Amino acid sequence: MTGRGPTARPFGDAAVLVTTGGVRDAQALARAVEAHRRLGTAPVPITDLVVGWDSVLAVLGGPDPDPAAAGAWLEATAAAPAGGPPVVDRGGRVHVLPVAFDGPDLEEVAARCGLAARAVVDRLTAARLEVALVGFAPGFPYLTGLPPELAAVPRRATPRTSVPAGSVALAGGFAAVYPQATPGGWHLLGRTPVRLFDPTTPPFARVAPGDVVRFEVADGLPGGADPAAPRPALGRDRGTHLEVVAPGVLTLVQDAGRRGVGALGVPAAGAADPEAFALVQELLGNDRRSAALECTAIGPTLVATGPVHLAVVGAGPGAVDLRVDGRPVDDAAVVPVDAGQVVAVGPVRRGLRAYLGVSGGFDTPDVLGSRASDVLCGLGPGPLRAGDRLPVGAGARPRARLSGPGSGRDAAPGPRPPTAVVRVLDGPHPVPPGVLETLADTVWRVRSDSDRVGLRLEADDATTLTGAPPVASTGMVTGAVQLPPDGRPIVLLPDHATVGGYPVAACVIVADLPVLGRLAPGDALAFARCGPGEARTARADRRHALTGRVAGWYPTAAAT
Repeated sequence: MTGRGPTARPFGDAAVLVTTGGVRDAQALARAVEAHRRLGTAPVPITDLVVGWDSVLAVLGGPDPDPAAAGAWLEATAAAPAGGPPVVDRGGRVHVLPVAFDGPDLEEVAARCGLAARAVVDRLTAARLEVALVGFAPGFPYLTGLPPELAAVPRRATPRTSVPAGSVALAGGFAAVYPQATPGGWHLLGRTPVRLFDPTTPPFARVAPGDVVRFEVADGLPGGADPAAPRPALGRDRGTHLEVVAPGVLTLVQDAGRRGVGALGVPAAGAADPEAFALVQELLGNDRRSAALECTAIGPTLVATGPVHLAVVGAGPGAVDLRVDGRPVDDAAVVPVDAGQVVAVGPVRRGLRAYLGVSGGFDTPDVLGSRASDVLCGLGPGPLRAGDRLPVGAGARPRARLSGPGSGRDAAPGPRPPTAVVRVLDGPHPVPPGVLETLADTVWRVRSDSDRVGLRLEADDATTLTGAPPVASTGMVTGAVQLPPDGRPIVLLPDHATVGGYPVAACVIVADLPVLGRLAPGDALAFARCGPGEARTARADRRHALTGRVAGWYPTAAAT
């Protein structure tokens, strides 16, 4: 390794951030760790690795992750990679991408640099660009090696709400190609027809860290990409399935999420409330990775084409209005449904989300090892639509009902909940004195522009958290509390980008992540700082509390 010595710091209670001497050191560490994982010689379970500009994020697996032990091993591996297992290095390939330089920002960039537009193109096509990291969106390459005048171009003052797929862009010292249509604040110079990410064909991302990219002028390329065709209806005609009559506000197929694809820029996705999701699977006798429906605010109306057992679980018994053929039935319990019966979910009376599962799980298409949908990059089927058919897998023996506060459909929804409190660990990034104290002393409110990517917060008294120094692009985890320049915190949820450039002042502990998934716009949230020991105890306590929540075995008295 070159540069300063590697330093490992906990990132929450289930990840480690290793700061290296630069991007090449980060790439080398990631390759060494991958080699250990491939041979089974890594002494700590690592489920994902994300390379940042001068860091590597290691996401830890297992029921009791130990960031301290993982950090010590990662530091040793970074400092002395020699003598380890053989490293497979797929970097160093050269990709030549044809580009039509007709982007809407070409003239503006030329004027900013004091050049003619043609001179900008000449400098860009002459540059040997190297993939430093992949992140933000699936297959999105951060390319270094720009000439100084182009490297000095900052991001746009106002980001675009949508950048077309294939756009060739630069900002903040990097060039890039947008693999798919996403929001973005970079300057658009041209477009290429080359597809950089294909979730159906390994290795999925065309470029990898260490690869070289060259742009070449290609006149006569066809115009902008055709609008994406709407996806066909899900499902098949044969076999038992649930057909969507009305989709609800936002209903998504979710499972336990994707693992091991962060290096491709792919979010983990998965259930926003992992506790409710796990309980619905336990009720139905399913594997914990089976797919269910995440229902937001008001769930779907579905009709069964054959007999199924289903259950709906929200933030405790009585949290969700559930009806079969118009008659109210209990949530948080197994419900038998026959062919032709209509199931209506919602409104969700406590919390924001609930999960509808079926015994056997939903057998929808698998993409990159998961059936989950994410709203950031569009993997998975996305929001359900009327006419979708959700195939039901082979069922196991279902249980009966959940125990917990409240009981069944007669449980009162109650007033708006008081301030929710989540525990956080400090860091991993340094912040000015007083920022963490103010974060914990302030009651924050969830803004209306929050989604599965993140909870955007603001304080009723206009408190902001400013002054945190900028950080290089770094791998991110769910629960990270980011501090953007406006000082209003953002707490990342499962569909967050794999890398981010905002400093992270604190991170919500794993035991309290379900609380984040239940918060709706307008809800109040407070942070309580804690230490690693308390986080570990809380994780064990939550596992123990869930163990006895499911009681009995089906059959129960039919609720229909």
